[in-house]
Amino acid sequence: MTHRTAKKEPQKRLGEIFLEKGLINEVTLTRSLERSRNQKAKLGTLLENIGLITGDELSDALSSQYGFRVVRDFAKFRYAQELLQLVPVEIANKHLIFPLKIDAGRLAIALSDLTDISVSADIAVNNNLILVPFVASVSDIKAAIDKHYPKAAAVIRQEPQKPKTIMLVDDDRLIYTILQNILVKKGYSVLLAQNGMEAYKMVLKDVPDVIITDKVMPLMDGYALQTALRGQLETKNIPMIMISSSNDSNEEANAFERGFFDYLSKPVREATLLVRVERAILFAENK
Repeated sequence: MTHRTAKKEPQKRLGEIFLEKGLINEVTLTRSLERSRNQKAKLGTLLENIGLITGDELSDALSSQYGFRVVRDFAKFRYAQELLQLVPVEIANKHLIFPLKIDAGRLAIALSDLTDISVSADIAVNNNLILVPFVASVSDIKAAIDKHYPKAAAVIRQEPQKPKTIMLVDDDRLIYTILQNILVKKGYSVLLAQNGMEAYKMVLKDVPDVIITDKVMPLMDGYALQTALRGQLETKNIPMIMISSSNDSNEEANAFERGFFDYLSKPVREATLLVRVERAILFAENK
């Protein structure tokens, strides 16, 4: 007797779901798709912005597309500070996500954009939790952020500030070019140095907000650079992140013991890099 494997139904396109629900017609969909391509905007966001669908209708459509549950009006509940600290307000605002609950090793996070789930996934992994995504409207997420991150959210809504400066220290041009492109794309100003000695001289002239340094480099390695900067009043509080290709399980612990703020293993994932940098900046500002 033979068994046939059931074919998995292909994921429906968002436009098809809108059509099935009777929210738009074929002509509107065709024109909206062309407009979204021209403006490089997501279809759902565009339709919501021009008033053709509501935030709740978009959430319901995304729920049908991805199979995740919808959560609404969650700003009215109380949330422990320990939970909120898992998602710094800058990340919550930038990616429109909000932590809902931790239960049995699972972290529930509300997201408005399920194509941008990698940041939430990294937050869960970094805290040894399993991500449970929920779909929410932009308005519900913003309401929760405004209510539960009141001071920080108010600061973010002020006039744009000078871009934060990140220094990359690595003798591998390919590595620091890749990391530079990721950071510049997110709006950071980036300083580049090819070894610890060059970085040390640059930092004394132009103090960065965060330093990301390789462990092994000529002239002055990452540990020596960290020691030198800790000896200067102007630079001793700069959060430093070490990156290393070492497979030694004790390397990360050693980096923390020596005073590094964070540690990343090569190859560095884009979402992980951005989360760690944003967390370091938030730490420095609070300190």
